Amino acid sequence: MKIPATLKHKPVVVSENYEKVDGRLAINTDAKGLSLGLAQWKAEGKVDISAKVWRYTGEQWSRQSEELPLHRVLDMSILICRSLEHFQEAYRYEHLHDPQQPIIDRVALQGDAMTVAVCTDNEKINEDIKVLSQTLSDNGEMISERLRALSKILNDMGY
Repeated sequence: MKIPATLKHKPVVVSENYEKVDGRLAINTDAKGLSLGLAQWKAEGKVDISAKVWRYTGEQWSRQSEELPLHRVLDMSILICRSLEHFQEAYRYEHLHDPQQPIIDRVALQGDAMTVAVCTDNEKINEDIKVLSQTLSDNGEMISERLRALSKILNDMGY
């Protein structure tokens, strides 16, 4: 299915077969494509790039399609990777985290640091963290495949 090029987000680089590789949702997903393009929310006279997940309901392109600035996509990737690393050693804690030290890491970015921490404000954190850990484990093969692909690409780019 072709991603529309006539809407406010102007796709430049696309993956129009995303429904075939959308993890466990592959084939049975409404996420039909991904794109990098010119953001729909740009300020006048300013051009921003965004990444977009294109959702299709079967009848029309969905308003639930998501558009994110590229730096947020990368920040989310950092959050995912630091979380995965935490859960590799989380078995050492009774509740998969140290309630006295909820901060997992502070990642230096633009003169400050992005804090990665367990959400201790969540009233059900001890149950929810177990569910998250188990789900990450259950999806480990799929996540690892994507991380290996990303690692290879970053290595090829010199990072």
